[in-house]
Amino acid sequence: VPLQASGGGAVQAGGSLRLSCAATGRTFSHYMMGWFRQAPGKERDFVGAISWSGASTYYADSVKGRFTISRDNAKNTVYLQMNSLKPEDTAVYYCVAVTSRSPDGSRWYPSPGTSWGQGTLVTVSS
Repeated sequence: VPLQASGGGAVQAGGSLRLSCAATGRTFSHYMMGWFRQAPGKERDFVGAISWSGASTYYADSVKGRFTISRDNAKNTVYLQMNSLKPEDTAVYYCVAVTSRSPDGSRWYPSPGTSWGQGTLVTVSS
């Protein structure tokens, strides 16, 4: 499922942004979707995920209570609403379909070999 994240930008700490991830193809609604981010000099990390129906969501502890994932299957789009942004949220954000879960249930992962796309840059200044 080809994906394109957008909506990034520069914002001050405490501000909000909404990222979008648009998919092409008619099978979008079949996939559980995840958001990930990669800060400069760090590994890519799980942010959150949403089930195919939107009924279930999962978040990393670092964003829980501040970020909200939603989806509109009619528009083939998944969203990441980010509130109360902090400088440590600065990263390139990616969305991908996720297919497996960590043993403790805290993270989701894409299939090996998944293409990450270009992502969208979020910069939070203090």
